[in-house]
Amino acid sequence: MVRATFAGFSTALSAIQANQKRLDVTGQNLSNMNTPGYTRQQLEVSSLNYTRPVSHYMNGSEVVVGFGVHMDKVSQIRDPFLDAQYRNQIKKSGYTDAMQTSLDRLADIFDETKISGIRQAFDNIQEALNGMQDPAKVNDPVYESELRSKMQALTNLLNDASKQLTEAEKAEFSRLDGTGTNENGAVQEVNRMLQQIGTLNRQIKQNQILGQQSLELMDERNLLLDELASYIPIEVTYYKDKYHDGLDDDGNPNAAFDSEVYNYNGDTRLDRKEWPDDLRVELLYQDANGDTQRLLLVEGTAGTGNQNYGQFEIEPPLETNDPFDASLIKLTATAAAVDKYGKTRGETAEFMQKDLNPNANQFPSDSGSVQSILDMLWKDGTSVGRDDVKGYQYYRNEIDKLAASFAAVMNSINIEGNDKDPDALLLVNKTGDPAANEGITAANIGINDKWSSGDVHVGKHGESATDTVLNLLEAMTTTFPTQKDFFKDIQYTDKDGNKFDINLRGNSFADYMNHVSTILANDSRNNSDALKTNITVLNGIQNSRDSISGVSLNEEASNMMMYMSAYNAASRLMTTLDDALNTLINGTGLVGR
Repeated sequence: MVRATFAGFSTALSAIQANQKRLDVTGQNLSNMNTPGYTRQQLEVSSLNYTRPVSHYMNGSEVVVGFGVHMDKVSQIRDPFLDAQYRNQIKKSGYTDAMQTSLDRLADIFDETKISGIRQAFDNIQEALNGMQDPAKVNDPVYESELRSKMQALTNLLNDASKQLTEAEKAEFSRLDGTGTNENGAVQEVNRMLQQIGTLNRQIKQNQILGQQSLELMDERNLLLDELASYIPIEVTYYKDKYHDGLDDDGNPNAAFDSEVYNYNGDTRLDRKEWPDDLRVELLYQDANGDTQRLLLVEGTAGTGNQNYGQFEIEPPLETNDPFDASLIKLTATAAAVDKYGKTRGETAEFMQKDLNPNANQFPSDSGSVQSILDMLWKDGTSVGRDDVKGYQYYRNEIDKLAASFAAVMNSINIEGNDKDPDALLLVNKTGDPAANEGITAANIGINDKWSSGDVHVGKHGESATDTVLNLLEAMTTTFPTQKDFFKDIQYTDKDGNKFDINLRGNSFADYMNHVSTILANDSRNNSDALKTNITVLNGIQNSRDSISGVSLNEEASNMMMYMSAYNAASRLMTTLDDALNTLINGTGLVGR
């Protein structure tokens, strides 16, 4: 039976239109080759065949074929597995990158390879003591004044190092909380991204329901998800809303809800409904027991307004802490107000320093720049495993120990050389009232005012007037802990009244600064190597993503040639059909005339 007169033309027209649209998509890809975050697009098509023909002139045995091609939609070419891998890796890169920034800031304080710092100050004190070994010089106020000047220089350097550490901690906190600064901190950036992702969820779904794919908006959302993953550990899920997921309001499968997912003709299930996905973002963290927990940060298009995304808060504000106490920082994550079923959420997860709150939640290992900042502010290198992070408090403890140990040894020797006079202190806690030999730190160590005024002198009692100077000189080269009778029982007292033995891990006072600098250098080197490795792995995953989602000039050029050939063939088909129709109209029935 002769088919419908213009059916072939419709087939050829659909082919021309489909290949024209393919060429349009190819042009779109090529024009956005260098657009950040752009995902390669493709035209999805399907064969157009009518399973229920309406023509009364078609019999049931006729082969249903040849109706052309249907343009379903334009879609992105992405691999969800590679996206998940990329976001899992970028959190590691974000952690080590932020950590390197902090370690570089510490290097500005403790790297003495190019400056005359604390190590050199100890050497200068030793040099001054060397000059006082002559009995005649012990009684010379000029030499004692020189020694006092060298010790004053040391205390000034220790004071300055402590001050710089405090400023570094404040700067680190500003990276977390940008309130009152010119730039947003990590918390403000995370909240901005959560808000934008929640807003984009609504825009994208609304447009998709109206038949607009909004692929560029999806690219923008994907960029935000990648960036968010560099700050905090997240998990991204795509799902159907409660009206199209085949589940009841408790999330359980229910056959009665099949009508949400499938189209029906009477009791016959036909095909799956096309309905746009929603996107969920969850925060991954560990509770006090080490179990992984999830907090709902973005819930698709649930609720209204800002109910579909949560937020982070940081406390306390910087100005309330004077002196600055990083241990008081508390980070709170609040979930989205409602979930996909309309149930009220808004639960919170609090992150605090573990020493103050053993039940505090923690981020998983290497989980973005926020965790790196908190580690540097909270951790002092005394824990084990992944918690063994030497943050600012570690280096503060080290220089405080050095200051307290040096003062305790110097004062003990001078007290002994002044007939055990407890007031014969050379170095004191200058913030004490009165200045004391207890609670000495790098921040408060200073020269005893009585020494400066002449009421206290370097001791001269003993078998020789130089005994005290010689003991001071010996102390400068002694490694602690030591078994030397005169030094092994010396202790220092901290601000809380606790007593500690002098333990510089087998170093002298001067060498201990080298020891601390070496630890910092090793940490920085190890972190730098980890950063390079993480970036290399990240780039490898990015290359894999680009091979699928990126635009290849060669591939698109090949596609253009293929689509153009198909376009020409479809045009040729229309010409051929025109010739056939002409033969049918003008040649049919002429036989026998």
